[in-house]
Amino acid sequence: MKRTFLFLLSVFSFTVLRAQTFVAAGPWRGVFHQTSGTEIPFNFEIQGTNAKTAKLFLINGPEHFPASSITQKADSLYIAFDQFDNELALKIADKELSGVLRKKDHSGRTLPVSAKWGETFRFADDGKKPDVDISGKYDVIFESPKGGESVKKVGLFRQQGNKLYATFLSISGDSRYLEGIVQGDKFYLSSFIGGGPSYYSGTISNGQITGTAGNATFTANKNPDAALPDPYKLTYLKEGYQSFDFSLPDADGNKVSLKDDKFKNKVVILTIGGTWCPNCMDEASFVAPWYWKNKNRGVEVVGVQFERKSDPSYVKNAMENFKRRFDIGYTEVFGGLADKKAVAESFPALNTFLSFPTILFIDKNGKVDKIYTGFTGPATGEYYTQFIKEFNEEVDKLLKEKV
Repeated sequence: MKRTFLFLLSVFSFTVLRAQTFVAAGPWRGVFHQTSGTEIPFNFEIQGTNAKTAKLFLINGPEHFPASSITQKADSLYIAFDQFDNELALKIADKELSGVLRKKDHSGRTLPVSAKWGETFRFADDGKKPDVDISGKYDVIFESPKGGESVKKVGLFRQQGNKLYATFLSISGDSRYLEGIVQGDKFYLSSFIGGGPSYYSGTISNGQITGTAGNATFTANKNPDAALPDPYKLTYLKEGYQSFDFSLPDADGNKVSLKDDKFKNKVVILTIGGTWCPNCMDEASFVAPWYWKNKNRGVEVVGVQFERKSDPSYVKNAMENFKRRFDIGYTEVFGGLADKKAVAESFPALNTFLSFPTILFIDKNGKVDKIYTGFTGPATGEYYTQFIKEFNEEVDKLLKEKV
């Protein structure tokens, strides 16, 4: 009887230990399986061997984008991406994972996904050498499948052997870090940071690129002078307006106005965005540390967040998560639902509203000096460097002006 008890105890202990063994640390390659048959690969890395302290980073080019949290329950793994209200719900089977990408409240559609440990490549190499190096700047036209207006963008491609890195700039921002491969006359690009995965593919022929991105098609022609409209001239105050003000609640419901004493006689940087917006995340990654370094110079920052839901508890949670993630020390307020028409109605002084984010530079007297539409993030290289230079020059200029 005693031997039987000890045997059962050892089996039970082994089973519990095995069930609680955390997923393997190190590099992983995941694949999203679309109903069309298209497979969209992504790479990630798990650091740590304990579910309570481990961290997961999504890898796109040089970027390691952190997931919000990892939770293990028995043989299931839940990877949360709070800014998108998404999670990966995965079953652990040795060094393989399988499951879905879904909303955290389990609403809406799910996207099947699988992953294998130890694989560091993104797209499988079929051995074909690239026919040509497509590095450079391109004029790109995206066509809607529903016959809508075409959209002009600027494509930035950087090729190293058969590896390809790219991003597409538009007046509303950029497509962030895309990573992929060139094989013969074909190329493939993808990215994933917790929302829906991005996937681009195309063909290179006689110097022209033709391809698809989701349901859209695009053509790209190399042009070292490819450019978009001046981002400082797209959004402006209507005739008759000089100042800009509002009365909006913060995450706790307290009303905030630019007429408050906190902003009196100070330069104010006002950003209009949303916690769900990838380009707004890039903006916060720059503005948050910039504010900590410059707040004692007589400058304030206000982030007006337009969210996907207006429920107070949802808004508070979204804004506080955003604040923690980017170590935000400046004022944040809730603007309303994330709809461009709604933003334009909320801020009637603006001639239009084209992009989350949009940045207003306001002088010490409360007058709007400049408005920057969109955001060119770190994936854009020289464009990002130029933006930072112009941002600091504009603030320095306004700080020198007298009240």
